Amino acid sequence: MTYDEFNVFCASLHATTHVVQWGGSDVWKVGGKVFAIGGWDKGKDPAYTFKVSEIAYEFLKEQPGLRPAPYLASRGMKWIQHYGTPGLSDEELKEYLGVSHRIVAGGLTKKLRRELNLYIE
Repeated sequence: MTYDEFNVFCASLHATTHVVQWGGSDVWKVGGKVFAIGGWDKGKDPAYTFKVSEIAYEFLKEQPGLRPAPYLASRGMKWIQHYGTPGLSDEELKEYLGVSHRIVAGGLTKKLRRELNLYIE
């Protein structure tokens, strides 16, 4: 997945906003809270960082091309960085980005979720 494809996909998710920060990274938020980051690692392959469940974190952190997200995981947060090959397929990455969006949206206040028309199951 290219950074352009990453940005198009994240923009397609409900109630998202985009900012460029942290050294030129594409930072995607829902309700003002980060759910995905593109470009944190300036290696040869694109790098994408996203929030995951505890179970997914335990599984994904050991997979080739994935690692606990620098800075975030070291603070006890369950974030994974896709940084190299083989990593995830584009479809798998989109699925995890969608899950990250739902996890973060689910942590927003009920009032804010209503204002943003976010309905979390």
